[in-house]
Amino acid sequence: MSTMSLRLPDEMADTLARLAKATGRSKSFLAINALRDYLAREAWQIAEIQQAIEEADAGDFATADEVSATLTKWTGNAR
Repeated sequence: MSTMSLRLPDEMADTLARLAKATGRSKSFLAINALRDYLAREAWQIAEIQQAIEEADAGDFATADEVSATLTKWTGNAR
């Protein structure tokens, strides 16, 4: 396991301390979980973007009929 130091704005540090006290968890535990969740979401989003770029580069686009069908599906009953 690695150690990392960082500076937190006072209000963020206060919130973290209050949450740690309220949950009976350490500030480190809460920070690690928050960072783990953030990194997982970012990694997922980057992977999805990269896949979409590869599909676009390969010319894999929706046809006009597919776009129209999707638009109808989402807006057809909205009126």
